[in-house]
Amino acid sequence: MFLKVIYKKLKNSTEHTAHYRLCESYRAGGSVRHQTILHLGRLEELPDIEQKKALALRINELVREHKTGGRLLFKATDSTVEQLAQTFFKQICEQQHLDILFDKDYERINTKSITNKDVREVGAEWMCLQALEQLKIAPYLQQCGWTQQDIQLALTHITSRAVYPASELQTSQWIVENSSICELTGYPVEKITKDKLYQTALRLYRHKNGLEKHLSIQTNELFDLNDKIILYDLTNTYFEGRMKNSLIATFGRSKEKRSDARLVVLALVVNMEGFLKYSQIFVGNMNDAASLPQIIEDLSKTIIRPANSKPVVVLDAGIASEANLELLTQAGYRYMCVSRSGMQKYQVDSSAVPVRITDNKKQVVTLQKVTIQGSTDKWLLVHSHAKEAKEASMNARFVKRFEAGLQNINDSLHKKGGIKKQQKVWQRIGRLQEQYPGVFNRYEITAQPGDKDTIVSLQWCLKAGSDADELQHGHYLLRTTVDDSLEEIQWDIYNTIREIEATIRVLKTDLDLRPIYHKSDAGAMAHLHLGLLAYWVVNTIRYQLKQKGIHTQWAYLVRTMNTQKLVTTSMVSDHQQLIRIRQCSEPHINVGVIYSALNYKHQPFYRKKSVVPLCSISKNQNHSPGSFPPS
Repeated sequence: MFLKVIYKKLKNSTEHTAHYRLCESYRAGGSVRHQTILHLGRLEELPDIEQKKALALRINELVREHKTGGRLLFKATDSTVEQLAQTFFKQICEQQHLDILFDKDYERINTKSITNKDVREVGAEWMCLQALEQLKIAPYLQQCGWTQQDIQLALTHITSRAVYPASELQTSQWIVENSSICELTGYPVEKITKDKLYQTALRLYRHKNGLEKHLSIQTNELFDLNDKIILYDLTNTYFEGRMKNSLIATFGRSKEKRSDARLVVLALVVNMEGFLKYSQIFVGNMNDAASLPQIIEDLSKTIIRPANSKPVVVLDAGIASEANLELLTQAGYRYMCVSRSGMQKYQVDSSAVPVRITDNKKQVVTLQKVTIQGSTDKWLLVHSHAKEAKEASMNARFVKRFEAGLQNINDSLHKKGGIKKQQKVWQRIGRLQEQYPGVFNRYEITAQPGDKDTIVSLQWCLKAGSDADELQHGHYLLRTTVDDSLEEIQWDIYNTIREIEATIRVLKTDLDLRPIYHKSDAGAMAHLHLGLLAYWVVNTIRYQLKQKGIHTQWAYLVRTMNTQKLVTTSMVSDHQQLIRIRQCSEPHINVGVIYSALNYKHQPFYRKKSVVPLCSISKNQNHSPGSFPPS
């Protein structure tokens, strides 16, 4: 905008006075025109011409500040100029003339020349980058001596893992062909290779402990968290490959039932909000209970808490051995876990009244305080009616299958060519025991021997007192050292373990931590660590959305955000110029809701425009202004 002077003749006089208008220039039909935005009057308050120029400049600044939503410059040094600028800007707003000032860019173009090219996904990448900015990973890596381009590549790789979890080869292809992540981070897309991504993952793994500590502190400060309760659990993932020379990949009990593949164990400590506090990689045959001593030793280094204020540790039953619970007590930690034993030894506390509550699925749960002789811990008997019905149904199904298996063995004894040898018969019974160990222990099986080490018949019946097991369906004991008399609070503390179960589910499914295709231990560890870094991004976003009542799963969230694209539109003007506009699509209503809930910017940039001559014109060529190049 600029000031335009109009001289008006005074009535009944030969003198002329200067009046000022605030104008905007624009192009229409190949010519430049002026449009009046506001009449400013004679501006007698500003006798100096420099003051008038400063006024126009300050009004321009106020308009730009309003458009960008940020403050660009300080107030004018001249108080009179600043006061007039604020007054005139207010009038522009009141008269709704701001829309006149924005986006006036007229060109005559050939509509048949319009093309859309280089369409790329931008929504999910832009959301993740803003989460990384909250986590301040870039400043941390800069302190560690990383160059600007290395940091850009690291941000590119972490974001890619969160949005499109795949191998380095597939990720590099996705970045080059589908994503706008390099355009957002500034890393040259032509330099992307699978080897550079692999080396970046290895470099990030070297900073594992420092990054975990930095991110733990950053999220606590960002969301005002206190880590009063932490959750510990283990999971394992398997390798697609032989891994014969690996020091960490071994055979063990796979939670995915992949007994044919070598495993590696991942131990995780998270807080109630799902943020990682600590992680460790163990060999594949690591026993759940055997992992805790090292974790206890390292927790003091990762959980930033005041002295004498250690958090409550919530454990799964597989980790809660007597030795581990004693270690936690000696280290000053309180704990909450499901008891591995004691169902036959508890006594109901006669002074306590059973409490009936409903869980998050609106199912009835009964809580009853109990005591166990010789134990100073607090014990809580939990009776879930839905769990009781489920366990009773499963037990009936297993009993039916087990008895059917025994009947098949017995029928074989009476068939020609059937299995009758004593050793073979007991082997078949042993295989039934492996399939149904809980049911087998409740039965008494007898065999009537025959000639030549054969068996002629089998008999089976339930052992005395086995009905007592059915009375325990849906019952389990919670054990804790938390000194709280309310059963509901103890129940709520234990149920926070669902959060670490959700964490493992996101890591394995949404972030593709299983299986591992790397052939070296270093590559496997870097792969797991990169997935954990991507999880920081995922949980930072999902935690903020949960605070606004949005509980969308990550895979659905990425699909929704990917509806926002980045596109280059090209067209030819009547001046034989090629106009290119690089611009984000308008967010879908659901995308806008997510951006607003996160308080993130809706677009990485407004638009990028370039105008270049379509072709060079020689001296003897003559193109009329209204002509277009042949299509």
